[in-house]
Order: sequence, then C-alpha cells, then structure tokens
Amino acid sequence: MKACGFTLNNMTMLALSLATGIVIDDAIVVLENVFRYVEEKGVAPREAAAVATNEIGLAVMATTLSLVVIFLPVAFMTGQVGRYFYSFGIASAAAIMISMLVSFTLTPALCAAWLRKSDAGPHGGSTKSRGFYARMDRVYGRMLAWSLHHRALMLLTAAAVSISAILLFPHVGKELVPDDDQSEFSVNIKLPKGTSLMRTDQYVRDIERDLRGLPEVQTIFTNVNFSSANVYVGMTPLESRRISQQDVMRRARIALRRYPGARISVSGGTDLSGASSAGQRGGGGSSNRLYLLIQGPEIEQLQTYSAALMDKIRTLPGLVDVDTGFEPTQPELRVNINRARAADLGVDIDSLASSLRVLVGGEEVSKFKEGDDQFVVRLRLDEAYRNNPALMGDLLVPSASQRVVRVSDIAQLRLGRGPASIDRYNRQRQISIFANLDRLPLGEAIAAVRLKVEEINLMPGYQAVFGSSARTLDEASNDFVIAVVLAVVFIYMVLASQFNSFVHPLTIMTALPLSLPAGLLALMAFGMTLNVYSAIGLMMLFGIVKKNSILQVDYTNTLRSQGMERHEALIAANHVRLRPILMTTVAIVAGMLPIAFGRGAGAGSCASMAVTIIGGQMLCLLLTLLITPVVYSYFDDLREWRPAHLFAWLRTPGRARATTPPPPAPGESSV
Repeated sequence: MKACGFTLNNMTMLALSLATGIVIDDAIVVLENVFRYVEEKGVAPREAAAVATNEIGLAVMATTLSLVVIFLPVAFMTGQVGRYFYSFGIASAAAIMISMLVSFTLTPALCAAWLRKSDAGPHGGSTKSRGFYARMDRVYGRMLAWSLHHRALMLLTAAAVSISAILLFPHVGKELVPDDDQSEFSVNIKLPKGTSLMRTDQYVRDIERDLRGLPEVQTIFTNVNFSSANVYVGMTPLESRRISQQDVMRRARIALRRYPGARISVSGGTDLSGASSAGQRGGGGSSNRLYLLIQGPEIEQLQTYSAALMDKIRTLPGLVDVDTGFEPTQPELRVNINRARAADLGVDIDSLASSLRVLVGGEEVSKFKEGDDQFVVRLRLDEAYRNNPALMGDLLVPSASQRVVRVSDIAQLRLGRGPASIDRYNRQRQISIFANLDRLPLGEAIAAVRLKVEEINLMPGYQAVFGSSARTLDEASNDFVIAVVLAVVFIYMVLASQFNSFVHPLTIMTALPLSLPAGLLALMAFGMTLNVYSAIGLMMLFGIVKKNSILQVDYTNTLRSQGMERHEALIAANHVRLRPILMTTVAIVAGMLPIAFGRGAGAGSCASMAVTIIGGQMLCLLLTLLITPVVYSYFDDLREWRPAHLFAWLRTPGRARATTPPPPAPGESSV
C-alpha cells in the first residue's frame, strides 16, 4: 500500500478485512496435507513437511493465482467506480500473493518445528476415523457414490441451478451503493426567489424546532442563504440507538409537510457518482437519488413536460421529495423595444441596454475605505425608482442626433418572472428532475420512471436522459460485465498453464455458474441489493468456490498418475480433500462474519459484500463437492469418445467406467 501511495481508508481496510479469511486458505491446505502424512502414513513431521508441501504445491499455486486474477480487472476498471475500487483490488491481490509465499515457506517450517506424531491422536491413531468428522465423511461418501452412479441426473441438477440465476436476477434489487445508516442526513429548504435573508432565517427556525423534536437527533447545524437553507441533522451513534436513520428521515418528511410555501427535501448518504451542481441544489448529493434530465429546444415546452412528468412520478411508491432544478421565479424587468421607432430616433440598442444595466443593475464606480473596512460604491437608481416600470419609462437615453430620448418613447417596460438559470447539456436546453428513494432500489426506480416518460409521449427533438447515480450505475454495470468476462478468461489461462491441460480447467470452472444463484439467493434472503459492493463479492466468490474443485481435480490426477482406476481415484481423492475444503470454508465464513454483522456507520455497505461471499460459499459447497467429480468423469469420457460409443454411453449414463484408460501414445501428453 505504501509503495502504491495508498492510505488506510474504507476501501483498503475493507480489502484487509476480507483478506483475513482468505489469506489463511493456503496455509490451511499445506498444514492439513502435512498433518495427513503424519496422521495416516506415520511420516516424521520434518519429512512430511517437505513431501506434503511439494505434493500440494500445484493446487495452492493454482488457487492463489486464479484468485489474484479476479482482482486485476477490478483494479483497472474505468470510471468513477473503478477509481474507487482501484486500491481495493491492488491491496487484496498483494495480500493473497504474500499468503502464497508464507504457505510455501513459513508454514512448512513451523510444521517441521512444532508438529509431533502424538498430535495425530493417541497411540498414533487417525483422528479422521473418529467423532463428528468421521460421520460426516461417511455421509459424504454415500452421497458421492450415488452421484457418480447417477451422473446424468446430477448434470441436469447442475444445469438447472445455473439457469436459475436468470430467473433470480430480475428479483434482486439493483443500486449503486446500499442505503447505509450514516447517523446523519440533511434537509434542504428552497423558498420563492427573492425571499430576504431575514425572512428565510425566521422560516427555518420553525423547521429547526420540529427537527429537534425527532427521536435520536443530537446535532442541528443550519446554513441560511437568500431564499434557501440547508439543515444538517446529526444523530446519536448507531450502536446506541434502536431506530434507523431512514425511519427518522421518514418522520422528518411527515413533520415538514405543514410547510407548503417551501420546497423541502430530506436526503442522506454518500454520493459515489459525483452528482452535478444542478442535482446538488435539490438537496445534497446522495447515491440513493434519482436524477433525470428533460432535454429539448424550447424552454416553455420543457416546462410543460417536466411538470407533467413530476405529477406522474409523485404517484410512484418509493419516490419522495420530487422536485426540479428549474425555477421560473426570478424577478425581472422586461423591456420590449420597438426597433423601428428606435431606429427613427437614432437610439442604439447597445446604448439603451448599457444605460439600463447601470441604472438598474448598478456599476462599481469607486471604493470607500474607513479604518480597516473597505466598501464598494455602486452607482444605480434608488430602489423606489428601479422597481417601478412607470417611473423608469421617464429615464433618458442618448441618441445619434445628440439629443436624449425617453425610454417609454421606444420601449414598453413591465415586471415579470423568468428562470433563474437555463441549464444546457450537449448544447441542448434541459430541465432537471430529481427525487429521493425510500425503500426502492435505484434500478427499479429507473424502470418505473421510464414507463412514465413513455406515457407523456415526447415530441421529436425532446428526450429524457438519466444522470448522476443512474448514469454511473449503468457505467458500473457495463464495467462489471467486462470485468467478469476478463476474470473468467484469466482464470482459464492460469488453470490451463498450471494443469497443462485444456480440459481440466473446464472441470474446475463448473463451480462458477453454481456460485452465481447461491450469491443471489443470499442477497435475497437478507433483503440486500446487487450493488458495487455485492458485485465485487460475487467476483470474489468466483475465485473462492473454485478452490474446492482445484483440490479435488489435482489430487484425483495425482492418484491416477500413480495407477489408480478413475472411479476409485475420484472416491479416494474427494475423501482426502474433504477436510481441507471444510476447513478453508469455515475459515472464510468466520473471517466474513464480523463484516456481515458489523455495526456502525458504513457497515451496511461492506455487509452486502460479506453476505454474498458467505451465502454463496455455504449454499454451493455441497453442489461443488458432488458436481465436480461428475463433470470430471464426463470430460474424461469425452477424451476417448467415439461415435460408435454413443448408444452404449446413453444406455448406461449412470455407470462409471471400470477400466483403466489406455496409456498415451509416444509424444502425447497423459493429461
């Protein structure tokens, strides 16, 4: 982290927290294999440390490298979310790489120094033949034997589980980041344009009193400007209260409904998307916020569309504080010039505009200093005259004929109201509409608002564009799809190079589609959404679940290379590797539990990542233990498949071959 210039922050600390349960996997696998040699073969610990580490080295290296390549696409994702997770990916990958170095050096050394033959049990007996684990091993053995004799059924089960991800995906909410409890929120108040500072201050004092009456409110801080104010509300720490920030925000919205003369919004959270200033004016930047732009050539038509769309959006449940950044309330003096008459009298339009600009708007002509204070002197009409169109019509302006002309002779003056500002995006005029979300994921809100946009039937030349968090969510979704594809490709390349085979990586990677529905089910069970944190958790799950398959396939190949028949090798290898698989699974789950059930501000965001990993790991564990041997046997059959074998193979789909495969031809790989 120091070499890359990173700091200890939310993302790097999250990376280290998640790594706590992962980095010990390699050491567990090495330690268990050394212990197995001492336990079952009676080898001295020093000799066992060397032999067992060498035997398990390929599997440990494959699991570590294939997990590291998961983080490389994450670290180099583009956009704001990519920059946010850059330090997370680098810190996680570095920690995992260092764990592999430790497992190949320190772990065997400590095994040789500290392990004793007596650790294997009294009188050298195997601890695996007694107790709870022995019963679990026997149950697993019966399930594995049944699976290998009903391969077609198991393959169909795996296919059904994988396809179920398509059915589950629409039912999981999507958003940029979770609506986390930060123990703080803000209230934005907008009064009619032109409201004085004193009147705004008086208006806000009543709102402050109502906010102080809310439960668990600890701090009130108000920033008052002309026509607007922002109230920061700080709550008691999350650990010492029972009501959530979101519940207090709902009560605040109900309490502030009695102020109809103001536009009030209640928002909270941290914005990952970098909301624009137009959106910020609506009540602070929040990732739990919908931001929509209505674009087109005519500002009047945009006003009509925005008003109609806001009325429709207000009917949607879960969308609150619907407002717009457009304010047609700016007082202005409109001067309608009779250009023909002005030309006849020799009055230049620029001269008229500059004269009115000085008289109405004012112009700095000097500065006055008194002691340590300096004052700006502005020349302008007195307020009684510049606010009266009739009196301003008597103002005199110069003409080309060296005489003065009254303004009322060449123009009509009247007071009116216009937009405070006209926003543009891609050189098109736009009006922004925004709304806060309450118990509604951002993805569902976008889909619902799109339907409402279709109902108003925009004219050609007008369009509705989602911005801020919605745009960032779309970019992040595309980036994650690319990252997943790259991660799968990198995993295959790493496994193919480690196993020197194009087939075995496919066997190992069958665990990947099984983990996706498991992770989605875990999110649904805990009422969480698919966001940038849980998406990272899914990618990490891809890297974690395949380690079980690597251990299974690697030791099966080892036994077959020693001359064992395939069916027996599958049974024996999976029995041997069951213990390290369970140990690493328990270690990962235990390491994630404090993150999943942590309390405090910001804990909810990290929890979705941990829940995805815990749920996915536990739900697909048994499937992986049973499906991987079945897929291994199928791929092994395909290596020697001939068209003539088709009917015989289909007639006995549940029977594993009982013959040893023929030896490879000279110069041909045996893998």
